[in-house]
Amino acid sequence: MENKYHKNLSAEKWQGFSKEDQILNIVAEFSRAKNWMANGDKKQVLDCLNRAFELLDLTINDPRWRNGLNELLRFRDVLAQFYIKKDKNIEEFKKIFRTLLMFTKFTSLVKI
Repeated sequence: MENKYHKNLSAEKWQGFSKEDQILNIVAEFSRAKNWMANGDKKQVLDCLNRAFELLDLTINDPRWRNGLNELLRFRDVLAQFYIKKDKNIEEFKKIFRTLLMFTKFTSLVKI
């Protein structure tokens, strides 16, 4: 399956990234979304979340995450519920953001 947003990123290339780097790439999209939320640009927020979903799906399909697969799938579910809400609350988004950071020991040290 070809990526819509990350056209040059294959599953094999993604799986070559460390688990921390995978999470940090998703975090980058979350950070952009948070900034756009603060600026009130709903379209840009959705674009960032769409890119985050694409990276999250690549992560879910990485065999190294099999031990954390249920947590990743649940996280994706929570993010999807947030995505479809008409009014997106930044405080709720920050909670979801912090949850993402907890997926690895290294990323749990990142402050948002």
